[in-house]
Formats: sequence, structure tokens, C-alpha cells
Amino acid sequence: MTFELPPLPYAKEALEPHISARTFEFHHGKHHQAYVTNLNNLIKGTPLASASLEEIIKQTAKDEANVGIFNNAAQVWNHTFFWNSMKPQGGGAPAGALEGKMMAAFGSLESFKEQFKAAGVGQFGSGWVWLVEEAGALKIIKTPNAVTPLAIGLTPLVTCDVWEHAYYLDYQNRRPDFLQTFIDHLINWDFVAANMG
Repeated sequence: MTFELPPLPYAKEALEPHISARTFEFHHGKHHQAYVTNLNNLIKGTPLASASLEEIIKQTAKDEANVGIFNNAAQVWNHTFFWNSMKPQGGGAPAGALEGKMMAAFGSLESFKEQFKAAGVGQFGSGWVWLVEEAGALKIIKTPNAVTPLAIGLTPLVTCDVWEHAYYLDYQNRRPDFLQTFIDHLINWDFVAANMG
């Protein structure tokens, strides 16, 4: 199976002024595309060529011989998940069962926001900050480089990309501002709720 770059779930200018169309031209059009191209080249002619993206990630996650395949497959998956983690006029507050789980895990929406932002700011170098579900409970984790919750047995609910290419054109070195904007104006709570077990 040949993988293709998934289209964005909204127009590339739909998240302005928070994320610019120019950022999407590079981040989606160049970075995400490069991961797709690299993955296709790496799996061509191998038993993984007929596997799904999730199967490739799980099969190569702890295999040093296939670290290149894992990195590119996980980055294809992570980026697609990240695009869907945002929406125009996002932010606000969760509702329903998700709100209850958030309160149980974090005490308040403000506490969640503070912890999520702190985890993202505290991720040294490139990586991701996630809200995940484990055994029915919510928690925040951060992962380096391409590591995804799929590879460590957790259910991802939402993510924010903290690689520099995710924010540098719009925010320069201000990662905290980018994370605050993601939480306040971009997070797609409907997507989070749909991912819960």
C-alpha cells in the first residue's frame, strides 16, 4: 500500500490568525509530505508494504533495525492526528462525559490547561504533548521526537506538536505562547470526546 498525504480537515488559512497559511504550507505541505515520501521509500518491497500505518508503528516501535521506518510512520500518524486536534473557533470547554473525566483527572479546566502547557514547554527539544486515556483515566504525557502513545499502549485523545517547525514562523521562540493559543483557541474538544474509550 502506498501512503498519501492526508488533506487538512480545513482550509490552510482557516486557523488564522493563530496559525498562518504559510505555516501550513511548510508544516503540512513540506514536513508532513516528506514523512509520507520517506515512509513509502523505506517500506517498498518489504513485508511492511502491505501493512496499515498503525501496524507499521506497532511492529517497528522497539526495533532498532527499523528506527527510520518507525520515525517516519509515527510522524505521518502524529501529524494527521495533530491537524484533527484543532479546528476553527476551537478552544472553549469540554462537555458531557469528557468534562466529568477532565474534572476527575485535573480538578478544573484551568488546572488541565496549566499542566498541558507546562508539559509542552518542558519537553526538551522536539516532541509532542498529549492528553491520553489509560484504563479509563485521563493523563497528560510528553513524548520526544516521533514517539506516539500508540507505541506505548496508551489511547491518544489530543496532541500539540512542539517541534519548532510547528510554530516558529508564527511564534519564533515563544513556545509557551503557541501552547497557550492552542489550548485557548484551537483545541478541538469534539475530537477529544470522539477518541475516548
